Amino acid sequence: MVRNRLILQLALPSIVSNITVPLLGLVDVAIVGHMGGAVYIGAISVGAMVFNIIYWIFGFLRMGTSGMTSQALGRRNLADVLQLLCRSVAVAIAVAMTILILQVPIKWLAFLVVNPEKEVMGLASSYFDICVWGAPAMLVLYSLSGWFVGMQNTRIPMMISIIQNVVNILASLTLVYGCGMKVEGVACGTLFAQYVGCAIAIILWAKVYGRLTKHFVREGLFDFVKMLEFFKVNYHIFLRTLCLVAVNLFFLAAGARQGAVILAVNTLLVQLYILFSYFLDGFAFAGEALCGRYHGAANSIAFKETVRLVFAWGGAIAIVFTLMYAIGGQWFLNVLTDERSVAEAAVDYLPWAVAVPLAGVAAFVWDGVFIGVTATKGMLLSSVVATIVFFSVYLIGKDAYANHALWLAFVAFLITRGIVQTIIYSKGFGK
Repeated sequence: MVRNRLILQLALPSIVSNITVPLLGLVDVAIVGHMGGAVYIGAISVGAMVFNIIYWIFGFLRMGTSGMTSQALGRRNLADVLQLLCRSVAVAIAVAMTILILQVPIKWLAFLVVNPEKEVMGLASSYFDICVWGAPAMLVLYSLSGWFVGMQNTRIPMMISIIQNVVNILASLTLVYGCGMKVEGVACGTLFAQYVGCAIAIILWAKVYGRLTKHFVREGLFDFVKMLEFFKVNYHIFLRTLCLVAVNLFFLAAGARQGAVILAVNTLLVQLYILFSYFLDGFAFAGEALCGRYHGAANSIAFKETVRLVFAWGGAIAIVFTLMYAIGGQWFLNVLTDERSVAEAAVDYLPWAVAVPLAGVAAFVWDGVFIGVTATKGMLLSSVVATIVFFSVYLIGKDAYANHALWLAFVAFLITRGIVQTIIYSKGFGK
């Protein structure tokens, strides 16, 4: 019961925090979905996906920081805890500046790969040109959020996320409906909210954790050995993320090449996947924080019990979402768009969205556990194998089944990740 309570104390704030993210995405899609035409949905999809890919690539700023911080906390090493945050924020700022400097070639390369229709590309380009300036705020926020989770505090990320996304929604609605802007209004609302979120994170850190500065040790902050350890952990996460990016980018591109309607269909159905993933991520975050702490404290009994309980909660969440999507999926699609051609086409592919929760539950939960113990090599291996499966399934079935083959490949990708990670865990994380 005590362990369950700890899991829920960490998971519930993360779920509340996470659920505001897909709700924001749903609001953005709903706003453009009523502008008239699938082209607006496609533009937001392409523009948002480009930034998702950019930020996913540097997701190690959150994941690596969280796992290493939770282990340092388990060892009661507060000096190391503070140094880890400083290293992560320094890397975040360096990466963000690089993105801003290279924004033109980044946009050109992204659109070259996705290759959307000309009208979609024009609107997506406008979205990109505005949102790219949010990179410093977003990447610093990644570092801070990972550090908060590592400190067993998911309440602060919850507060930040709620405020940030409420500001985003209000700003987007105001700019679109109050000022007559379209895609640019949604982008400006997003940019403004990103800096609001980053500012709040810094203020809350100073208020809650400012007292820890007395433990700060400047010596060895950017020591070569410690920086090498930081990048060694994050190197595997980085490569693993590239696999996920390849799959998601190809998924988007393959849909875009089938026309604006299929691109819009996939965009709507992916919202169902995102909604489920952020719920399940709440328990993955709990596993991440607790498993990392118990691993750092060398408490194997508490560690194994936490793994078992997190899987129990994750399985229950997956079953609930499977039933929800099976029963109310079509209604949900009709809420998101009044474009009849898109809504009708989406019904044919809805069963794949229904299959996603059960297919992906193991992968999501294991990710949290592996991040907590910084078993990043195992995460990389599972993603490489799953990526090979994804492309193999799609290439075999694409001529006969088109978009159905794309969704089958994605479901197979999720299942494979879970299976490989289960094997790796059974062998002691491959260490």
